[in-house]
Amino acid sequence: MHFVVAPTMPELPEVETTRRGLAPHLVGRTVVALHIRQPRLRWPIPRELRTQLPGQRIEAIERRAKYLLVHTEPGSALLHLGMSGSLRVLPAATPIGVHDHVDWRLDSGRVLRYTDPRRFGCQLWQPRGEVHPLLAGLGPEPLSDDFDGDLLWTRSRGRAAAVKVFLMDQAIVVGVGNIYASEALFAAGIHPKRAAGSISRTRYARLANEVKRILAYAITRGGTTLRDFISPDGLPGYFEQELFVYGREGEPCKVCGTLIRAIVLGQRSTYYCPRCQR
Repeated sequence: MHFVVAPTMPELPEVETTRRGLAPHLVGRTVVALHIRQPRLRWPIPRELRTQLPGQRIEAIERRAKYLLVHTEPGSALLHLGMSGSLRVLPAATPIGVHDHVDWRLDSGRVLRYTDPRRFGCQLWQPRGEVHPLLAGLGPEPLSDDFDGDLLWTRSRGRAAAVKVFLMDQAIVVGVGNIYASEALFAAGIHPKRAAGSISRTRYARLANEVKRILAYAITRGGTTLRDFISPDGLPGYFEQELFVYGREGEPCKVCGTLIRAIVLGQRSTYYCPRCQR
C-alpha cells in the first residue's frame, strides 16, 4: 500500500528534492529584481535581502537541515518552506495567485516564485563568511559521515527523554522529522518511548543506519517529481513513500500483523508496532 507524504509538511527529503529540482534552473542565473507582495512571512523579509540579492549571480544552492541556502558573492539567501510553502520556476507572465508572496526575476526570463498559504516559511539573508543564528548550533546532517550510532550513543548518555524526541532534536542531528523518526525507529525495532539513555551502542548503530537508508530512499523516490518544480499548473508534489507505521493507527503491521498504535510524544503524533518495537 502507498501512502502520500503530504507536501504541506516538507521534511528533509522534500527539501532536498526541491533543491535538486531548482538547481538546474537557478545556478548560473542572475537575479534581476525581487517582487515582494507580502513582506511579512514567519519573519519580515530583511532589508539586506532586498538590497544585496538583486544583480547577483547564483553560484550554488545548498541544503542545511530543512533550509535552502542560495549562494551569491556577497552572501546567501536563506529560505525555509515552513509548513505549506513551495518554490517553482515559472514563466514571468504566469498569473499571480493570492498566496504567491515573492518572485525572484531571473535573467532567463523566468521567475522563482514562493507560494505559502500559511506564511510560516521565511526568506532571510546570511552575509558571506557568517552563519545565520537559525543555523548556529545545529547537529550534523543525517546523511553525512559525521552522523552515526556512536554519536547517538555518546550524546544520549544520561538522558531520560524518549528516544523519538531525542532523535528529532536538531542539536543532535538535523532534519529527522516526525515521519522519518517513526519509520526509522520501527525499522530498528526500537520503541519510541524508550529512554534515550537506556539504548545500547549496538542498537543505536542500527538506528543510525536505518535513518540514512530511509532518508536516502525517500530522496531517490523524490527524483521522479523534479519536473513539477517548473510546472505552472498546481503546486509541486513530492513523492509517494511506502510507510510502515506513520499514519497507520489501527491498521495491521506489515511485518507481524499486530495493530499499529499511536501516542503523542513531544507534542507530535507517534506511530509504532507494540510487537516489533521494544
